[in-house]
Amino acid sequence: MNKDTIEGNWKELKGRVKEQWGKLSDDRLDEIGGRRDQLAGEIQQAYGVSREEAEKQVKDFEKASKH
Repeated sequence: MNKDTIEGNWKELKGRVKEQWGKLSDDRLDEIGGRRDQLAGEIQQAYGVSREEAEKQVKDFEKASKH
């Protein structure tokens, strides 16, 4: 899944993102709008993880969403 795919399928993926990262509010998810870098930033902030860890989580999510 590439950047365009995550943005293009955001409405479909939003529910799964909410399941994965429940601390992210619906309002924040709407503002993120599928932008990968913003999603990683929100994960970093909400969960107190490093930027690298947040990026890894998004990458793992993308891999799992391919199937």
